[in-house]
Amino acid sequence: MINLTLNQIAQIVDGTVINTDGAQITNAHPVINSNHATNKTFFAAFSGSNVDGHDYIDAAISNGAQFALVSKDCSAPAIKVADVAKALSKLAMYVRNQLQSVKVIGITGSQGKTTTKDLLRHILSVSGETIAPEESLNNELGVPLLILRCSESTKYCIVEMGARHLGDISYLAKIAQPHIGVVLTVGKAHVGEFGSREIIAQAKSELITSLTNGGTAILGTYDEFTPNMVVPEGVTKVLFGDKQQCAIRAADIEVREGRAHFDLVTPDGRAAVSLQLLGMHQIANALAAAAVATSLNIPIETISAALSTAENASKWRMEISQVGEVTVINDSYNSNPESAAAALRTLSLISQESGGVSWAMLGKMQELGESSTNEHAAIGRLCTEIGIDNLVVVGTKDYLADLTSKNDGGATEVHYFESKIEALSIVEHISPGDVVLLKASRSEEFNLLADLIIEKLAEATQ
Repeated sequence: MINLTLNQIAQIVDGTVINTDGAQITNAHPVINSNHATNKTFFAAFSGSNVDGHDYIDAAISNGAQFALVSKDCSAPAIKVADVAKALSKLAMYVRNQLQSVKVIGITGSQGKTTTKDLLRHILSVSGETIAPEESLNNELGVPLLILRCSESTKYCIVEMGARHLGDISYLAKIAQPHIGVVLTVGKAHVGEFGSREIIAQAKSELITSLTNGGTAILGTYDEFTPNMVVPEGVTKVLFGDKQQCAIRAADIEVREGRAHFDLVTPDGRAAVSLQLLGMHQIANALAAAAVATSLNIPIETISAALSTAENASKWRMEISQVGEVTVINDSYNSNPESAAAALRTLSLISQESGGVSWAMLGKMQELGESSTNEHAAIGRLCTEIGIDNLVVVGTKDYLADLTSKNDGGATEVHYFESKIEALSIVEHISPGDVVLLKASRSEEFNLLADLIIEKLAEATQ
């Protein structure tokens, strides 16, 4: 945050200072969890459908919060407003306007936002103070919280932008005012809410149309929509991918132990990259991060070195646990048809190299609308096509729609369980050298299943 008095903040957010001196100067940034409060924060008390933040004001103040932003009367030092969320957005827009030297990078896409953000933060942190979300703070609450962590010493700010409706990204871009906009891909995630990929593409393109003269639009070439997005006049267009016409591309790609090795090719030259992250799909994320860094004049040697040393920074995303001689890949943060296919291909590669048996434990992919049954069935077929040894389905038979009997999977053994607890019985059949993948939408809580499987495997090795 920048230095402001409480009176100034109150004026910006149309609020009133209560229970304290409004002349107090602060540069505290907001938190919404009282457990995260320190003497460098203030507490934003949101009234949600299940939890009212006003019940935790005293705890936040006890943990060091300088004051609270509230919509109800309280006895703590506070600024009272009509709507806490709107007040944070107003404050974020004001602070962003004062920090014109900060380079803001907006990232959106149907998959890969968080990994690209993590890779880009790893690169840019070498060059200067970089602010980026620790988690996926990609909505109308998370983006203001992120912007309000920036100060005069911040050089770069990386903002993830998600959308559930048309107009969402336009609103976030109005707050963040990005210099660089990145669209990774337009996939099928949330097609149930948007209605079609065409509308998803329209929503993602709002980031690009928000860019102003002198900005840079960085577009992936992995679908038919993204590379053809309309770029405003005065905005530089940069394509990334594996095609020859891409300014940022990967050449001479090899895969070893499930990890991609390639030559990064940019207008500045060519440099070798050896990713530590699992999966061929990580190449696209790495190229997107490299495209941003190149646009910010980061040397290609710095980019390639950072990409080659970056490790998994966000939980439940191709997260590897080695339990005895069994490899468990926890990719349970979320799932959609594209990311599920990528994870399965990674599982196939790793198990082929190790010589072990592959186990794909799959739960429901949410928000696919009318196409849900077909998309699940396509993933079930993919398991058989790429030679997954065991398909373990939990909670939805849609994956099995084209596999009407256990033997229809060909070489793939098919198992179905109604619940995660029942699925635990499969652990008895997992042997040393095997590779297990867990993949489902976040609401399916496969992270809990991953923990239980790791626990049971550990017990078996004792």
